[in-house]
Amino acid sequence: MTYFAATSELLNHIRSRQHFLLTSHARPDGDAIGSLLATAMLLDQLGKTCDLVVADPVPAIYLNMPQVDRIRVATSVEGHYDAVILLECDSVERSQVHGTEGIFLINIDHHSSGREFADFNWIDPHACAVAAMIYHLALAAGATITPEMATCLYAAVLTDTGSFTFAGTNADTFALARDLVLAGANAAWIAREVYFTNPAPRIRILGAALSKLNIQDKLAWAWITLEDMLESAAQEEDCEGVVNYLISIAGIDCAVFLRELPRANGNGGPPQFRLSIRSKGRANVARVAEYFGGGGHLTASGCTVDGDLETVIDRVVKRLQAELC
Repeated sequence: MTYFAATSELLNHIRSRQHFLLTSHARPDGDAIGSLLATAMLLDQLGKTCDLVVADPVPAIYLNMPQVDRIRVATSVEGHYDAVILLECDSVERSQVHGTEGIFLINIDHHSSGREFADFNWIDPHACAVAAMIYHLALAAGATITPEMATCLYAAVLTDTGSFTFAGTNADTFALARDLVLAGANAAWIAREVYFTNPAPRIRILGAALSKLNIQDKLAWAWITLEDMLESAAQEEDCEGVVNYLISIAGIDCAVFLRELPRANGNGGPPQFRLSIRSKGRANVARVAEYFGGGGHLTASGCTVDGDLETVIDRVVKRLQAELC
């Protein structure tokens, strides 16, 4: 679907409805937060009303984004909505926000593992971030890209491209960044907010992970346990970006970071590990993540795997090694 066709059809759906629920995936990242806020600002300009809901708290590094206090943390919603706009989700379940049954669903995604689960689906795996798609939607709507909107979109693009280092970063990405700066985004301020406001527990958990670094040929991996999290006083969001240190190692083509999750049903559930997987392009880590029930991009993906640590590492390492062959 071309951008013209996608934005035209989507704007028809938006203009024929009034009240929207906006949500994104659980454990929201920069693209999720920035795109949610920018979409809300766009709907404001179109005379619509909307509620912004995510299942997990906004990470601390995004708490100074414009209008971030509009985002409510909840795992269920009630009331009447004319449509739900899901950003960066491959299913309704990915949001972990319940109560959307029977409501018209709009799916906007840029992951290569994106699925057409909604009533209207706009999936563009070539977009550097969902924020890029929201930017083009705003232009198609004739909306003004305000400084606040530009700030949210720039933060989303900056983080989802790995500071303009991930595969897929191209001239269009930098043209978009330029346009957003011209529209009022303060690039230096946004970078400081994202990269230089880390809480101390985030640095401690990074140290715990790097102390367990393993390297085998072109593959690197590390992990943290629930005990590490407790000793570091770290929150889930403090683990974001650890995998980038692993993939930054010279000679490494693929890296995976494993984080132990709290047991389901107290102590009665099986061990679970959340995996963040990165590649420099040689391995298709989206394919690996999909094998384990997750998804993402060719060079950046994630999934959750059940089992004890040794077994999970063995399974994942073997799968990644096969992908590297």
